[in-house]
Amino acid sequence: MGSLRGGAGGGGGMDEEARIPMVDADEACALLSAATHQYLDVRMWEDFDKGHVAGARNVPYYLSVTPHGKEKNPHFVEQVSALYPKDQHLIVGCRSGIRSKLATADLISADFKNVRNLEGGYLSLLRSANQQQHHPAA
Repeated sequence: MGSLRGGAGGGGGMDEEARIPMVDADEACALLSAATHQYLDVRMWEDFDKGHVAGARNVPYYLSVTPHGKEKNPHFVEQVSALYPKDQHLIVGCRSGIRSKLATADLISADFKNVRNLEGGYLSLLRSANQQQHHPAA
């Protein structure tokens, strides 16, 4: 009788997480400035409306977040597919990088080829842009 803890072959979550392509804020800024990548913001609409990356498109990964749970957008992949071809170079971001990691995994599972999760999310992008303004490269 096997273990309920997921013995042999059971811990696939870590392998899956390791396969999610990541991009840090500095590289993301460079890729977006060079216009080689598009930015997909997966925060909820009200957060997107408070501030977002120039040129970003918004497809919320969650429709609502309450103390009782999160309601995932059941049409997320379909909505992204309506905006972008599956070979589009995308940087996927949320507030802190956790939700966008889930969204990136869903897009990879749906055969998107060139998606990368923004490590640290929109907050890291703001910090990076702020540091570049105060400390321009020589």
